[in-house]
Amino acid sequence: MKFKDKVAIVTGAGQGIGFEVCRQLVAEGAIVLLNDVDADLANAAAQKINSAGSKSCIAFAGDSSNINFINHMVDTAIADYQRLDIVVANAGITLYGDFFTYSPESFYKVLQVNLGGTFFLAQAAANKMKLQANGGSILFTSSVVGHQALKDLACYAMTKAALEMLAKNLVIELSQYKINVNTVAPGATLTERTMLEADYERVWSEITPMGRPSYVSDIAHAVLFLVSEEARQITGQSLVIDGGWSAISTLPVGIK
Repeated sequence: MKFKDKVAIVTGAGQGIGFEVCRQLVAEGAIVLLNDVDADLANAAAQKINSAGSKSCIAFAGDSSNINFINHMVDTAIADYQRLDIVVANAGITLYGDFFTYSPESFYKVLQVNLGGTFFLAQAAANKMKLQANGGSILFTSSVVGHQALKDLACYAMTKAALEMLAKNLVIELSQYKINVNTVAPGATLTERTMLEADYERVWSEITPMGRPSYVSDIAHAVLFLVSEEARQITGQSLVIDGGWSAISTLPVGIK
C-alpha cells in the first residue's frame, strides 16, 4: 500500500488511461478524486472502483478546463482531506483535421482543454502543495505524437509537445518546494475509444516492435511510478510508452 492515505486528483478519468490510474492508486491505498466532464461516466467509474471493497474513490464531475472548477476541485481536496499529494492532469481532447482547413473553433478548444486545463490545474495544485512539508507530485499526460508527426494532428500534437516543455520549465518553479513534475507520452493504446476504430489493434500490432499496442495498465504502471516516493528525484522528464514504435515510426495505414 505505497500510496496509503495519499490524496490524489486525476482528470479525464471516466474511462481509459485515467480510469486505470485511479483504480491502481486506490488499490495502493490512495484517496482519489476521479474527475470527468461526463457526470454519469464519473459516477459509474467511481462506483466500479469502489466495488472492489474500498470507498476511497470520489467522483468529481466537471469541466477540467474551467478555471473556477479547477480551483473548486483543488480546494475541496484540501478542505476534505487537509492535503493534496498527487495530481495527474490526464484530461485531453483530440480533434482531427486537415491543417489547411482547421477551424479556429477546433484550435482554441484543443488548446483550452489540453493546455489551459493542465496549466491551471498544475498552478492551483502547486499553490497548495508548496505549503506542505513533503511537497507533492504532478504528472501530465502527453502523447507520442508530441515526438513524431502524424497526419491531421497538427494542433493536438503541438499541445502535447508543449506539455513536455511545461514540465521542464516547472522544474525551475517547483523544485524548491519539493514538488516534482513529469510527463508520460503514451503511444497507441487500447481504450474504449480506440477499440471502436476498425482494425486499430491489428494495424498497431503489426507496426509496433513489441507486437501490440499498449494496454491502459502499461501506462498506469508508469504513472504510478512517477508519482511515487521512489521517483521523487525524477523531475522535468518525459517517458514515452509506445512499445518501441517511435524508434522506427512506421506509419499506420487505414486508420488514424
